[in-house]
Amino acid sequence: MRRSVPVAAVAAITSAGLLLAGCSGGKGSSEGSGTANAATKGVVNASDAKGGTVTYAISDAPESFDPGNTYYAFIYNFSRLYARPLTTFKPGPGTKGNELTPDLAESMGKPSDGGKTWTYKLRKGVKYDDGSTVTSQDVKYAVERSNFARDTLSLGPNYFQQFLKDNDGGYKGPYKDKSKAGLKSIETPDDQTIVFHLKKPFAEFDYLVSAPQTAPVPQAKDKGADYTKSVLSTGSYKFESYQEGKKLTLVRNPQWSAKTDPLRKQLPDKIVLNLKVAQSTIDKDLQSGNTLVDLAGRGVDGQTQAQLLTDPKEKGNTDNALGQRLVYTALNTKVKPFDNIECRKAVEYAIDKKAVQTSLGGPIRGELASTVLPTDIDGYQKYDLYPQKYDGDKLDLTEAKKHWAKCGAGKATTTILARNDRQDEVDAATSVIDSLKKIGVTAKIQSYPTSKYFSDYAGVPKFNKKNNVGLIMMQWGSDFPTGYGYLQQILNGKAISQSGNTNLSELDDPEINKLLESAIANTDKAAREKAYAEIDKKTMEQAALVPLTYFKVLMYRSPKATNLVSTSAFSGQYDYLNIGVKK
Repeated sequence: MRRSVPVAAVAAITSAGLLLAGCSGGKGSSEGSGTANAATKGVVNASDAKGGTVTYAISDAPESFDPGNTYYAFIYNFSRLYARPLTTFKPGPGTKGNELTPDLAESMGKPSDGGKTWTYKLRKGVKYDDGSTVTSQDVKYAVERSNFARDTLSLGPNYFQQFLKDNDGGYKGPYKDKSKAGLKSIETPDDQTIVFHLKKPFAEFDYLVSAPQTAPVPQAKDKGADYTKSVLSTGSYKFESYQEGKKLTLVRNPQWSAKTDPLRKQLPDKIVLNLKVAQSTIDKDLQSGNTLVDLAGRGVDGQTQAQLLTDPKEKGNTDNALGQRLVYTALNTKVKPFDNIECRKAVEYAIDKKAVQTSLGGPIRGELASTVLPTDIDGYQKYDLYPQKYDGDKLDLTEAKKHWAKCGAGKATTTILARNDRQDEVDAATSVIDSLKKIGVTAKIQSYPTSKYFSDYAGVPKFNKKNNVGLIMMQWGSDFPTGYGYLQQILNGKAISQSGNTNLSELDDPEINKLLESAIANTDKAAREKAYAEIDKKTMEQAALVPLTYFKVLMYRSPKATNLVSTSAFSGQYDYLNIGVKK
């Protein structure tokens, strides 16, 4: 394994980071591309120039390009180029990017029945890239396939499965539904209207339908798991070619019309995504202009970071943004010895968060965390149930050893999971292993690629049990910018699934489940935020996860790219909707 950034380099990074924070532009495109943090405050290189090729790269291959079978923020972001959900987020810097707006729908949803029924009208005239017309039945089918065919499409969230009136559990999904009638809980009275009937009120439903799971899929063109290879486009770009594990090429969708789409501009001629490119190579290509965007939006690697932040000229082309994300270690509440709360509390005190922070790249990559909710999510309240004390650089382990003795596990062994194409995550896991040795826990690391991490390994209950997986490295971003959008899929017992599970702790606490359920039904925003803070504290009382850092990303902004904005809506990434090539 490659070493994490040397201490001396981290010290340099930290100093540079202080300088970076002090020179955040703020005048949008007038700042140009040479002002640090300019894309967090405004649009950098604003332009309507058409033509050229925008090239993306990523260090692995995404789990899927199917809008209904993905759960990574960067694919949520990227998929909007070819798939239009009912609502989406306006391209905007920082928190301005959290503004929800109609996309495929002509307006926001109209609630009725106390928030249990939501009605949307589709824009007229929207077509697929083959010239056929988009209908409300296609949206209904998209939701059915993505939420009720979990044995085939398991990678997205299961909100709709949880909240729709689903024929009392009798509906088995479109691939097994012999009647072909589909869900009774989704009505399509005409080709432009879709009505969702929920079991219980859902005050934030407009956010929920911003997921690409509501991007239409015509049933006749669905290929199940293979749909990812040739998605039918409703966006400004369509699939030209896809070489699995190597390259995806998008070209302009000739059926797209600005008259039915006020958000997209269709600027470049072509969009190319290169897959499985080493992060160090991506960093160099960004600087040279051979690549314009790092698709994953995870930021540069440690060595590149040190170089950028000690070079005033290069530092001016970086953005250091919060992204509604938390880096944490999930503690599996169903695997020994962490099924014992005292063992979990011992780990809360034992993991040296400062050491983990250093392994991740220093404070510029995130401040030390003590809560489940990140600081930039509404409902966040500052507190620390497991305060860490240091004697110089040495962590005081008194409380950790006290709780470990209470749990009675003695010398214990466990497995910790991390993604092998994310060296910073592997480094953080290694730091966690070093910390736990000091209280008698021997952990071995097993690492797997991002593309298979959740489908086959992390959070898969059978795999966890068989492989003694007690600890899982995780970085979680909000599904949508509210406490519910952040908490539900990692804490609710109903979110646990046999594959594609993101409740990595396998936490199924009745009180937390009930609080989540009642909060989302409340139309009072302030009351919801108060409930989210309470859920946060109850989760930490259960010691179900160890918050490590409130994630920040350091991205290199290609001077050759136009319309760059770093948006909170997609975890601090650049908004991919209208990036072009500078002429």
